[in-house]
Amino acid sequence: MTVLPDDGFVLAAEFPPATREQWQRLVQGVLAKAGGTAQGAAAEDALATALEDGLVTRPLYTADDGRAAAAGTGWPGFPPFVRGARPEGTTTGWDVRQHHRDPDPRRTNEAVLADLENGVTSLWLTTGGAHLPVEALPTALDGVYLDLAPVVLDAGAEFEAAAGQLLRLYDERALAPGAPRGNLGADPLGTLARTGTDADPTGPLAAAAALAERCLATRPGVRALTVDALPYHEAGASPAQELGCSLATGVAYLRALTDAGLGVEQALAQLEFRYAATADQFVTIAKLRAARRLWARVAEVSGAAPAAGAQRQHAVTSPVMMTRRDPWVNMLRTTVACLAAGVGGAEAVTVLPFDQALGLPDAFARRIARNTSSILLEESHLARVADPAGGSWYVERLTDELAHAAWAFFQELERAGGQAAALRSGMVGERLAATWAERSQRLATRREPVTGVSEFPHLAEQPVHREPAPAAPAGGLPRVRRDEAYEALRARSDAHLAATGARPRVLLATLGPAAAHTGRATFAANLFQAGGIEPVQAAVDAGTAAGALADSGTTVACLCSSDALYAEQAPAVAAALKAAGATRVHLAGKASGAQRESFELAGVDAFVFAGGDAVAVLSSVLDHLGVA
Repeated sequence: MTVLPDDGFVLAAEFPPATREQWQRLVQGVLAKAGGTAQGAAAEDALATALEDGLVTRPLYTADDGRAAAAGTGWPGFPPFVRGARPEGTTTGWDVRQHHRDPDPRRTNEAVLADLENGVTSLWLTTGGAHLPVEALPTALDGVYLDLAPVVLDAGAEFEAAAGQLLRLYDERALAPGAPRGNLGADPLGTLARTGTDADPTGPLAAAAALAERCLATRPGVRALTVDALPYHEAGASPAQELGCSLATGVAYLRALTDAGLGVEQALAQLEFRYAATADQFVTIAKLRAARRLWARVAEVSGAAPAAGAQRQHAVTSPVMMTRRDPWVNMLRTTVACLAAGVGGAEAVTVLPFDQALGLPDAFARRIARNTSSILLEESHLARVADPAGGSWYVERLTDELAHAAWAFFQELERAGGQAAALRSGMVGERLAATWAERSQRLATRREPVTGVSEFPHLAEQPVHREPAPAAPAGGLPRVRRDEAYEALRARSDAHLAATGARPRVLLATLGPAAAHTGRATFAANLFQAGGIEPVQAAVDAGTAAGALADSGTTVACLCSSDALYAEQAPAVAAALKAAGATRVHLAGKASGAQRESFELAGVDAFVFAGGDAVAVLSSVLDHLGVA
């Protein structure tokens, strides 16, 4: 579409300017070929995509969308920091931060040193509980130059002990006061979200404030608190809910720190925010940009100087998107998520190893994780532009809309008494559960496909085994995964395979020539394999259906062919299959009206089609096959 820039110069001036109405008429014509009747703006709306939080992705964005949304975004390093928290933007790259959660301090030390020698620039250590013992921190960090490699702790309820251990280690190594960098990881509300503990939050908040005062006095390069939004993301939160919870948590910490005597700007400097980066790259970019804008607004109304409102961000590739089946695809997901985090302006990025969902990662998985950032920075030159997303009409509009949705949820949390009260009352859990229920339906119907799981599964794939990871804290908000419904189905299939030596099967009874049945047979095979059900294909007619069913070793069948051949043969074949002992007969397609009734009368029990509830169908098939 031709745009008239503010300078008056016309791009492609030899062509007449196009209008949005012209484009809509072209869309209208394309839709009409597919039977659509929408006209004008309605034709454009037909191509829109609904996102979470009530947001919509439009098929076309113009300068009018971009100018309105980008108004007031400023410059990198200046309020409201939409374009980056630093004046240089993303041109200095990001801190490559590797996560470690192995409880063995010796193995952790070996892994840490290998990472630091091969591109990692900071460390994120999960300590306490079943993870790395707090008292073992000196062993895990043996040989690490703590003045060069920042350390970020994640110790949950044991944050005081872990922080004390790390600060003592700084003193024992006689590091200059301003030399160490990192974060002590105090996050009482994050621990409340994870564990649901009923303890009075006053004590942990006071302890966190005391740590902040200690950092200011003795270790000015170290921050004391983390505002971790991962507990909410992992419980199924939408992007706006994740941002809203982080804002409410950050405000609660600001109040605690200022009540303890810190100035507003001192308190702001003690916080680091942690967000999830998903394979939905544009939503991730917009989320990080919106987070900085919103936090700058919080700092402004708190009375801080403009420069103090720059939010420091640590982005982590989403655990929710990681799959246990075909885990190699996780490399693709984390690469897109890492790219989005870097383009979005995160100062630190953690790429979780592709085998994260299976247990403790091996050396190869850690290498791939750190090299993801290295390739994007060193070979793809992602850090050569200050704000790669700046000026994108789509991203600017999405950032603005997401910021408004997140602010509305933040205000709702504040009206409920703040983040602690909203967690304790169950409000946060209820809202996140409702969001996840809606998303689970999209996953079940495969409107949100999961490659290697709900789409293109590989039943013959050899499983990847890893040493079990230590148990994560539980008792609070749940931890969800996109693959969980299909994983439960595949686990039933695995158990059946172990008990009988074969997977549950379904007969794909194809009617007519390959040209008539290949499309639907391929669709059905893909569908059933997503539930761990092995398809056995055979060409049949009414006379051979019984023999094919007996040879297949199953009592469940699915008819696959064209609509024309269904009308001619499906009733007779379905009846023959039922007479031969089939307990369940499906038909691949979405028949309707009188034809559907005739199929059902002949013995067709269910219809499988794109957009149907795949999880319900697969669960029903396993039930009929007697798979426990």
